[in-house]
Amino acid sequence: MNAELITIGDEILIGQVVDTNSAWIAEKLNLIGIKVDKIISIPDSRYIIQKTINELFIDCSIIIMTGGLGPTNDDITKSTLKEYFNGQYIIHEPTLVHISNIFRMRGLELTELNRKQAEVPDCCIVLRNQLGTAPGMWFEKDGKILVSLPGVPFEMIGLMEKEVLPRLSKLSTNQIVVHRTIQTFGLPESFLAEKLTDWENQLPKFIKFAYLPSPNSIRLRLSAYGTKEMNLEQFINKEVEKLYKVIPKYIFGEGEITLQEIVGQLLKNTNTTLSTAESCTGGTIAHLLTQIPGSSSYFKGSVVAYSNEVKEKILGVDSELIKNYGAVSKEVVEAMAKGVKLRLNTNCAIAVSGIAGPDGGTPNKPVGTVWIAIATDKSLTCTELKLSSDRTRNIIRASVTALNMLRLRLIDENL
Repeated sequence: MNAELITIGDEILIGQVVDTNSAWIAEKLNLIGIKVDKIISIPDSRYIIQKTINELFIDCSIIIMTGGLGPTNDDITKSTLKEYFNGQYIIHEPTLVHISNIFRMRGLELTELNRKQAEVPDCCIVLRNQLGTAPGMWFEKDGKILVSLPGVPFEMIGLMEKEVLPRLSKLSTNQIVVHRTIQTFGLPESFLAEKLTDWENQLPKFIKFAYLPSPNSIRLRLSAYGTKEMNLEQFINKEVEKLYKVIPKYIFGEGEITLQEIVGQLLKNTNTTLSTAESCTGGTIAHLLTQIPGSSSYFKGSVVAYSNEVKEKILGVDSELIKNYGAVSKEVVEAMAKGVKLRLNTNCAIAVSGIAGPDGGTPNKPVGTVWIAIATDKSLTCTELKLSSDRTRNIIRASVTALNMLRLRLIDENL
């Protein structure tokens, strides 16, 4: 069973709104064995909506569309579907009661425009929207299914979870898909692919493999397609075990877990405290760490030592080091790490200093040069990065690299 998704709205096509609905829907459909073949964004146009439905129904059995169900004149999806399926408007009384209650609780008058939200084509199954005023609609014609949902993400998710997915699950065939995502960091995509060539070539044909790169990590996704009787989980687990043996140091987790979560777990499990001294990253590492609930148990604080004066007066970096080697240097970043570790009284520390760009570089130290130091009770390690000329990307890359360096150091020292 396959499906195709339509997002409706001029705001999507002009870049004013990002379509997150389709990604969420596609993921959930995959989990119940429904393959998404196509995702399309189209404008608020009766002609284009009807034309797109006709074209998609040639190859697919299910269409799920989002958007265009609001009460204003530019929201034309409902009236277009009424015409397409040759229906007539009727008032859906449960929806009208629901809308009336919403406005009464807010102390607002129920206008005629809002009352029209309870109008639905008589040829659809109404999907009750508990989180908003626009109901979803389920149409069937010639063995095909079209589902129309509000474009507001939390309303769409509520309707999908309570109304759409349960219905589709009953229609789903014996075909299923199993996904497993492995998080890696430390190797560029091409180098990672080279290391995984032999492993990838021996994968069973029913398992697809994909690289999903980002500044924070490279995710490796395995997707197994088959029947419920094939025990796909077992096949996936076997391949993942092999993968861990091929690139053990580069895998930091699975699913949607982040490096900062992994580092937090390691710090917490080993009763280790951490501080940071940040120059070019401007507190980004501290921000990533404090996104995690409970991080106060291991993260003590940060010094954003953006100027040389702060490096010297707060962190205790010798001015002669800065004079002789420059602020972006192995010597200075090591002194920063030792200084913040001492002053905040922690077991380990991260320090970063670099030239984030787009200017400020020299022939000897071009834009993208970053030094990172990790100081622990047992060791002091340092590395130099040669990044790009993109400031934002450099800050993110340096921050995540620093966290990964700490992860590896914690593992090595607590074996």
